[in-house]
Amino acid sequence: MKKYLSFFIIRLTTGLQYRAAALAGISTQFAWGGMTLLMFRAFYQYSSSAFPMTFRELSSYIWLQQAFLALYMSWYFDNDIFDSITSGSIAYELCRPVDLYTMWFAKNAAVRMSRAVLRCMPILVIAAFLPEPFNVSLPASFLSGLLFLISMIMGFLVLVAFSMLIYITALYTLSPLGIRVVATSAIEFFTGAIIPLPFFPQSIRNIVHLLPFAYIQNTPFLIYNGYISGTEMYKSILLQAVWLLLLWASGKLLMKRALKKVIVQGG
Repeated sequence: MKKYLSFFIIRLTTGLQYRAAALAGISTQFAWGGMTLLMFRAFYQYSSSAFPMTFRELSSYIWLQQAFLALYMSWYFDNDIFDSITSGSIAYELCRPVDLYTMWFAKNAAVRMSRAVLRCMPILVIAAFLPEPFNVSLPASFLSGLLFLISMIMGFLVLVAFSMLIYITALYTLSPLGIRVVATSAIEFFTGAIIPLPFFPQSIRNIVHLLPFAYIQNTPFLIYNGYISGTEMYKSILLQAVWLLLLWASGKLLMKRALKKVIVQGG
């Protein structure tokens, strides 16, 4: 376990060095969050339809989404991993006395965390001082805040575990581009990154909640703003744990099978 922690720390400290990129990301995400809220505000003011969340709840959801975008962004993949597969340098990694799945998992998690650490606090601090109802509010309750932290970690691990399946499929294909495009589109839509899941029709939500995507960023953010409360919070976190175990076990099994047939060409 110590060696995997070393991989994690190395990638984390490396990612923390890109402060200029973080500043650019903060300004971009703050502008994007503001435009998204203004768009929804127009719908709330000029539509006679009932909305599933109050605008205050939605505001907290949007700012949390922007603050932790680097943690949950679907389009990020570690190109070093893909390059090692397509170039054949994975042969060097296979010579190391490490579990390849765990090493890739640690590296992927570290890079995402390093980017989120640099960006989340400035966005949340600025959003907290915005006028109501455009600001991010405190958690619905102390328990919601505590379970939000637990759920956020679980959702993060679910996303990384799902991303590992994408890396592994690259071992079976000539190019990882196609599966990346399909996976990114699916994750982006079904996690609520484009439209929060409570705004989906009930029939579609019933399907989405059978998939792992609803238990990534959607669950912790809805716990935070109070949309999910009571026993539903515990049930949602339990489902996150179930999906994490299923995805992790699937990834380990697929990796084991894939490595039995790896052929590295060239000299």
